[in-house]
Amino acid sequence: MSVVVSCPRCGGSVRKPDLMHSEWRCPRCGPVAPLHVPEHIGAQIVASVVDRIAATSPPDGPATPLWCPWPLPPGWTLTGVAYAGDERDGVRATAVACAGPEPLGGGPADLVFVAEAPGVGLGTRLAGMPGPDPGPQLAEALSDPGPGHPEHIGQARIRVAGHPTPLWLVNSLTDRSAYAGEARGMWLHAITWPASAGHLLAEDVELCDLIEWTPAELVYGAPSPYLHGKA
Repeated sequence: MSVVVSCPRCGGSVRKPDLMHSEWRCPRCGPVAPLHVPEHIGAQIVASVVDRIAATSPPDGPATPLWCPWPLPPGWTLTGVAYAGDERDGVRATAVACAGPEPLGGGPADLVFVAEAPGVGLGTRLAGMPGPDPGPQLAEALSDPGPGHPEHIGQARIRVAGHPTPLWLVNSLTDRSAYAGEARGMWLHAITWPASAGHLLAEDVELCDLIEWTPAELVYGAPSPYLHGKA
């Protein structure tokens, strides 16, 4: 499996541990959990990533979930999986990318779900937000005055492993929509391109954990450009 390794926070190159440093380092961001993105996607690639995540899970805790919409929206395909972490600290973040027809305009759209521990910074980079975590923006969203108010912040409700889970709209770059929340004690991000594709999250979206179960009926598409540095 050919893999590209980069910084989860800025997308730049990273340096392996050496005699001077015991951790992976980004020249710009400092110590990071390196992001591993397979160059291709398919059933064998997903199985390899699942095995990798499970093998590096902490002995006293569950594996970092690999959240995937299932069933996929009509016409959509799975276009990428990725994980951030190393042998020493284990996997601290995962990402799943999908692509298909945009629900309103009918053009192409992309959707990435990120699960991550605090401080990794992958979800905020994909959203185009400052800082490694969405906490400050979520605090603002949680003070939302409610429907009908001019400062009302939209909310998406999805089901994560069968449980209703709210996600709040957070500030992002104008070419995308970004939602953030929490599931299984980790940050959960949902980022869509273009911004109007965020309407997908207003529909009945159910996420399953590919670590626990990978549907044999998954359909795969061309590798996501957003996991490979376009964002």
